[in-house]
Amino acid sequence: MSLALESIRVLDLTRLLPGPFSTMLLADYGAEVIKVEDTGAGDYIRNREPKIGDDSAIFHSVNRNKKSICLDLKTVQGKEILKSLVENADVLVESFRPGVMDRLGVGYDILKTINPRLIYCAISGYGQTGPYANKPGHDLNYISYAGILEYMGDRGSKPIIPSIQVADLGGGALMGTIGILMAIVERERSGKGQFIDISMLDGALSWLQLTLPDFLASGIQSKRGEHKLFGRNANYAIYETKDNRYISVGTTEQKFWNEFCKTIDREDFCEKINGPMEEQDQMKAIIQSIIIQKTLQEWVEIFDQVDTCVTPLNRFEDLEKDPHIIQREMIQTYSDPEYGNVKLIAPPIKMSKTPGSIRKLAPKSGEHTVEILAGMGLTKEQIETLENEGVISVCTNQSAVL
Repeated sequence: MSLALESIRVLDLTRLLPGPFSTMLLADYGAEVIKVEDTGAGDYIRNREPKIGDDSAIFHSVNRNKKSICLDLKTVQGKEILKSLVENADVLVESFRPGVMDRLGVGYDILKTINPRLIYCAISGYGQTGPYANKPGHDLNYISYAGILEYMGDRGSKPIIPSIQVADLGGGALMGTIGILMAIVERERSGKGQFIDISMLDGALSWLQLTLPDFLASGIQSKRGEHKLFGRNANYAIYETKDNRYISVGTTEQKFWNEFCKTIDREDFCEKINGPMEEQDQMKAIIQSIIIQKTLQEWVEIFDQVDTCVTPLNRFEDLEKDPHIIQREMIQTYSDPEYGNVKLIAPPIKMSKTPGSIRKLAPKSGEHTVEILAGMGLTKEQIETLENEGVISVCTNQSAVL
């Protein structure tokens, strides 16, 4: 079966989560992704626990379907090898602070002279320009600057840190992947590559489509927990069940709210869907007193018979049992000859003709160094010399090949 991106070659100089997730998506759908790591620690997310073999479960998840070459880009020879790889690459992705690649002598202005068709994607916290460009940061910092974190949480409480990386993944990884794919399409017209500047702050801020436009139009500042989609209203809230589990009620439309109210025998609430805050608080208290009388499973069975938006709050242990997730095959088992059966999150984009797939686990550090260099025409003796000089590193089983 063919894959959508199997003709695309990507050089991945990223680490940790945003960049590797972006290139994972490309790899899952067929791109040849070569992970370029340094000759020391490499991508240090390899060392997280728990591990599958020598590398972390997280590393295997976001670096599957890739190859690995280890280069010391502080050496002249290391830079020359990267430049040689760029000659036949379609895309290069990096996640350093702005200016790092330029200082190494392998920035976009240099690389585009080697390969004018190169699409160069830089994923950084704050982007390549602006007063914050060189500041350090992580997801929490980006969503703080974006105005997202200020509104997460209940009224009267401090903000709540989300359990997923909104800026890293939504603002950085996904925006990076979309930018790369758009640039590939544009290159078909112009024949030229381009520079893509991805700011995780910018990307996260762009997700504020249901709240920020209201402020920009009215100048009225919402408070935490007072937006109808952020916990203010009884029809869009979370309620605890008898067994200390929870259900989520997302009945924003009147028809769904009506069905919910009928099911809990409180039809008098139907007309109060948009009532004032005090009335919302009263309804939430009464609804909570009703929901607490039954277990989660009992409520699931009741609401499964009703056309309304009520769902259980799944724990991770529930995901593999969830019939919808099972049918959608969103958790897949990959059988590896060395590590046995490994469970992974599946490619999420369903395509009828060229679906993504998990074809191999993440590479060992430097696992493909010899293969890639030999493919570039270097002899066994040249590769041995580069290894002895510390320009490259190879994994143990490839050292034996040399």
